[in-house]
Amino acid sequence: MKTKMRRTLALLFPLILIAPFQSLSLPPDYLTKTANTIITFNTDGAWSWFEDERAIVDNGKLVIGSVAAGVHDESRKGDIEVVSYDIASGKKTLSELHDRLLDRRGAYDDHNSPALIVRPDGRLLAVYSMHGPENRFYYRISTSPHDPTRWQPEKTFTPSESSRITYSNLHYLSKENKGKGRIYNFYRGLNDSFKPSYAYSDDWGQTWISGNIFIDVPASFRHRPYVKYASNDIDTIHIFYTEGHPRNFDNSAYHIFYRDGKLHRSDGTAIRNLTEGLKDPSEGALIFKGDPNNVAWVSDIHLDASGRPYVAYSVQKDSAGLPPGRGGEDHRYRYARWTGKEWIDYEIAYAGSRLYAGEDDYTGNIALDTADPNTVYISTNADPASGKPLISRSDNQRHYEIFKGVTGDGGKSWNWTAVTSNSAVDNIRPVVPRWDGKHTALIWLRGKYITYTNYDLDVVGTIISGRR
Repeated sequence: MKTKMRRTLALLFPLILIAPFQSLSLPPDYLTKTANTIITFNTDGAWSWFEDERAIVDNGKLVIGSVAAGVHDESRKGDIEVVSYDIASGKKTLSELHDRLLDRRGAYDDHNSPALIVRPDGRLLAVYSMHGPENRFYYRISTSPHDPTRWQPEKTFTPSESSRITYSNLHYLSKENKGKGRIYNFYRGLNDSFKPSYAYSDDWGQTWISGNIFIDVPASFRHRPYVKYASNDIDTIHIFYTEGHPRNFDNSAYHIFYRDGKLHRSDGTAIRNLTEGLKDPSEGALIFKGDPNNVAWVSDIHLDASGRPYVAYSVQKDSAGLPPGRGGEDHRYRYARWTGKEWIDYEIAYAGSRLYAGEDDYTGNIALDTADPNTVYISTNADPASGKPLISRSDNQRHYEIFKGVTGDGGKSWNWTAVTSNSAVDNIRPVVPRWDGKHTALIWLRGKYITYTNYDLDVVGTIISGRR
């Protein structure tokens, strides 16, 4: 076993990528807020978007989990890693959670990325798993509060011998477990089901108890609902989901929430206990109705200051009747908000084309601002407003760029500004971790993405002080 528990990485990589694109314009204070700097946090790493939180801010440190490909250092292939970035000093420390988490073919996988949470005692919990071939998830707890550079020995939890686990999502509810607090891990795959499932811990991640499947699909084909989660950290977890994978089903998008042991529709109507779960995805509140030319896939969900959910997702427009690998040339991003009485839903931007053939619904993706429902960040290889392909002046190739979108009318109309432009590589899968409401960390992957088991990507981002 090689020794790689802690590494100190190079400091900032100043890179001027912020520029207007075509008719898009930057607000006067945008450059000063970003310091015109893109930071390289990790020179080798990636994630899927169905594990959360992928990045957190804790005690002045930005903590980011990812999976290394080993493209520059073969010894890192498949490593599950956490990088800690001290926001004040710029110091970066890379920690290895698991050495070479590879499948039987020796392949790494971006779906193996860790979910992170800060426990009530300040220690960090990281949970991760392989992309389905194993019946367990792995977890580690930091040895000291607010120190993501030192970790206790790795442990595992097996919900059942037949489980096939992927996609960890961690949420803490302080009112549960008689006020002592409970941590949930929402994942996929209890009893080899491909269905959303959960386990929970009443000792903040030291030990775990298996729950059950909570979204079932009554069909002969093993549809796999895809889910995003958001919590108020007290008593409620919101759940945003589809019926299945978009290559297998013409997905709609739904919302439910969990509170006091029960699953509810958006309006508060109780459906049934969490321990029973949904018998059909359509029991939830419908946000978007899919069809062969409008196939949804969930991307992000957060809660506004009133505790109401707002969501973002993608829709493939051109796949009707086409086999895998032939569609995916026209995606759109959509945004919806719960008003307290109804869901208001809008198409907001062109998302461009698929990342690669075979996964025709993979977009660059969209991230919500966690503190401002009126702001989103998208990755697209098309002009967000017109759909015109983005051709970079750096190499005359089409690339995915990051844009910031702001709405002043609840999502009906949006103004777009370029965060990156004329790049020589792609910029994909933005993430905005929860912070203090006064600052923003925008993080994304930059480089070459071939498939989820073949990529050469840096984890990069920018720190924005203050808000517009």
